[in-house]
Amino acid sequence: MNAETKAKIAIAEDDPEIRQALERILNYEGYQVLVTKDGAEALEVISSQHPDMAILDVMMPFVSGLEVCQKLRDKGNRIPILMLTAREETQDRVAGLDAGADDYMAKPFELEELLARIRALLRRTVATDVEVLSVGDLTLDAQRHTVTRAGEEIELTRTEYEILQLLMFNKGIVLEREMMYDRIWGYEFGTSSRPLDVHIGYLRRKLEAGGHDRLIETVRGVGFVLKEPKL
Repeated sequence: MNAETKAKIAIAEDDPEIRQALERILNYEGYQVLVTKDGAEALEVISSQHPDMAILDVMMPFVSGLEVCQKLRDKGNRIPILMLTAREETQDRVAGLDAGADDYMAKPFELEELLARIRALLRRTVATDVEVLSVGDLTLDAQRHTVTRAGEEIELTRTEYEILQLLMFNKGIVLEREMMYDRIWGYEFGTSSRPLDVHIGYLRRKLEAGGHDRLIETVRGVGFVLKEPKL
């Protein structure tokens, strides 16, 4: 992808030094950059300018990054979202994922890693020509971007949907964690970070709501597998 066709990225960051640094590096990389300094402004810009992804600081005045993320998801906006946080506690990372974020980084961060994560979010797809995937009473319609179980539609975040699509396309096959990180995020998070487990947990709760059988099994020390439901 050359500079002329690079994506449009919205930044919401109240720290002027970080905001200006992000704007400079992304402009240098050829991205179109939309800069905002608080959550309220970010919501307005994202709604009107339709960027390809957003980078949101968690702690911002008026409307926090978490609130921006939640409001966008509530409106059905599936834009890739990368959260920036000054804190590294697990609950802060989980809160971001729970709000619907696709990825997160703790400050301070390395610019090369940030750029790698941006590229991964922008290119994330699961390569399959199959439009409809079915496992038991679970159906994923890639054309309509919907998931149903026993006829009931299930609301999934972008990341949850892509993980499920990958598992369904490889049903019965144990997928290693490293492979799933590479296919979904485009890189390995490292042993201290477990976003895959968090998203798998969310997926299980949604797929098993109402007493449905478990479909996604953990293979200890290896990864995950999606199996046909028991009869």
